[in-house]
Parts: sequence; structure tokens; C-alpha cells
Amino acid sequence: MAFEVTMPQMGADMTEGTLVRWLRRPGDAVERGDVIAEIETDKATVELESFASGTLRQLVVEEGETVPVGDVIALLGAPDEALPEVGRHALPDKPSHRAVEDAPPPVDGAVSGAGRVRVSPVARRIASDAGIDLAAVAGSGPDGRILRRDVEAAIVARDHHGPAGAPVVEPEPESPPPPPPDPARVEPLTRMRAAIARNMAEAKRSQPHYYLAVDVDMTEAMAFRAHVNLILDAARRVSVNDLLVKACAAALARHPRFNAAFTDEGIQYHARIDINIGVALDEGLIAPALLDAGSKDLPRIAEESKALVERARAGRLRAEEYAGGTFTITNLGAYGIDALTGVIHAGQAAILGAGAVAERAAVVDGALAVRQLMTLALSADHRVTDGAEGARFLADVRALLESPAQLAE
Repeated sequence: MAFEVTMPQMGADMTEGTLVRWLRRPGDAVERGDVIAEIETDKATVELESFASGTLRQLVVEEGETVPVGDVIALLGAPDEALPEVGRHALPDKPSHRAVEDAPPPVDGAVSGAGRVRVSPVARRIASDAGIDLAAVAGSGPDGRILRRDVEAAIVARDHHGPAGAPVVEPEPESPPPPPPDPARVEPLTRMRAAIARNMAEAKRSQPHYYLAVDVDMTEAMAFRAHVNLILDAARRVSVNDLLVKACAAALARHPRFNAAFTDEGIQYHARIDINIGVALDEGLIAPALLDAGSKDLPRIAEESKALVERARAGRLRAEEYAGGTFTITNLGAYGIDALTGVIHAGQAAILGAGAVAERAAVVDGALAVRQLMTLALSADHRVTDGAEGARFLADVRALLESPAQLAE
């Protein structure tokens, strides 16, 4: 029986996605878990894995098309079986991709030899927002189609070298500097910024937050980190954030309400601990999930966290990394921030914000001393947990970080 590959819903607010690139062609054998396509959402380009094995029989959606969540985009099956008819749904209040492609090319559009626009909808929007002339952009997609990464590269090139890659002509020394942008201007929201605004506003509106903060003495943890990194290769060297992930995973196993979510039917407990890690991109913040963090030792957490951040920045996240997660850590310590209070993600019960590890005065055994301290701030959903539970959870995280040998177990 044929298996329908559908446009996945990666995030509660996702209603459509763009099929950027097929990585397998009709006739290819596909195993469950194989990456078969790249999907573009509001925030990232995500790798789509097959949920079944078989032969890729038919590609229902062409590269560059934007389709609703749940629409069939491909069919898997036996090489000789009959395939079902596949219906398509139009996107509400939007022209179809085919209609856009078949329209006369705009003056500043990128066109193929046949005179048709060869640009993905998301790339077109980003180019419009940034004032990029698509006619000067070389596409790296199939048949020269311009993709998001091509437009983003053109923006970087323009900002550094001027239009079409020409060097910027520096003004003569006596020339006055250009006037600053009008502070009263209105800057249109990018698709990513609009998604962040929508999600954060809904989270604050629908989830009653409470907040707790605690200072953690990281002196021993920093010494422990330096020691273990002496014997680890570069890929597995441990960061402060890796220590946080390991400590939170252990604490979440002891306090499962913080690894849960409020639903109309009751509190939904998650079977696995998947920890979202905040990653700052130029265009906004995303928080991909380190999957099954509760089962991983510290070096593996370090290795997989590095790879996860690299994929996030390169736009190559897997669907479950982008859409999954049961608890979030957001850390601005690298920016010198003392404390950070986060907004809980939809479908979760808590988020932990971390500030910088810095030398501060502390009282140790009744005497004043200089210690390396870090402030942790917990935001939790009051429908799922209460303040006393949050205090116990934070106390466990602090205890683990202040006795870091436990993190090596």
C-alpha cells in the first residue's frame, strides 16, 4: 500500500511550507529516517525525513512550491503497485506558486531562458524586504532557481561590497558622512520576526507565568569543565551551556511536571526529555531541540549540541529538532548579560534563562570571598506547577552544578 508523504507541521502556528529541494528522485529506494527533501518554514530550512521505507514513486509537489500543512507532497510504495489519485488544496487568500511562476516576469525579477520567474516564494519575499534586485542574483537551486540562501548571500555581498558585488567607493575625506536613517521610519516585519511576535504574544497571553531566580556558585563547575576538556577532543569539549543541559536533564527526570504541558484534557507528561537550546540568528531566535538529552552523557551532549547549533545556523535542521522539545534553555551569558527571564514556549511548562558566569563577591563559610557566580531564572506555567515546585527544581539544578562530579555519571 502506498505511503503518503505530507507537508509536516513543525510548530503549532505553521500552516504552510515551501518545498525547497528534493534530495531523492522517483525510483530511488528510501529507508525510514532517510532525508528526502528540504522544507522551508517561517524560521528555518528543515530536512524532511521519511517515516516509511519503500520506493519513491511520485513527487506531487515541485521544488519551490508552497503548500498547506498536511498536503501530500510525494508517494512511496512498491515499484509496481498502483498509485492513488492525490488531491491538492489551494493556499487561502494567496496565489498559487504555479500562478506566480506563470505570470509575466517583473522588471527586476530573475528569469530563466523561457522567461519564467525562477525564485522560491520565501526568497522573493526576503529580496523584496531587503531591496535586492533578483536579476543580479545567481540561483543555486535546480534549474537556477533562486533560493533563500542565495538572497541572503546577496544581502551580505551588497552590505560589504555594494550592488552586484562592485566595491564600495569610499567618500573623499572631506565629504560629509551620509545621514542616519530616519528614526521615524516603519520597517516591515520579516516573516521570521512576525512569527516570533505572534508566538511570544500568544504564549504570554495564554500561559500564566511565574518567575524564580537563584545564584549558582559555578567555581567548582568551571574547574571541572577545564579538567574534563583536557582529555576531550575538540568536538566533545564541554561548554557552560552543556553543563546546564546535563543538569537540567537530570533535574527534569526528578521533577517531571517541568517536562510536561497543560492541555484541555489534563497535564501531558512527556516520555522523553528533549531540551530546546536557544540559538541567536541575525534574523531572530530559534530554539532547536537536543533530542533525548536525558539519556546522554556530558561529552555526547557537548558533541550533539555543537552539531545542532551548526545545523541551525546553516538552515539544515531536521523536522523533529525544529518542531520538538519539552523544555527550553536560553543563555545570553556570552553577551555579558547578568540575568535572563524567558517566555515559555507553546506546549511546554517552563524555560530556564541563564546569565554570564562572572566573578562576584560571595559569603563562604562566614567569610567574604570572590566566587564565579551565575544567575538562573526559571519561568514556569502556573497551570502546571506552583512556586514551591519551581523552587525545588531550581535547587536541584543548583546542587548538581555546585557538585559537578555528579554530571559525569
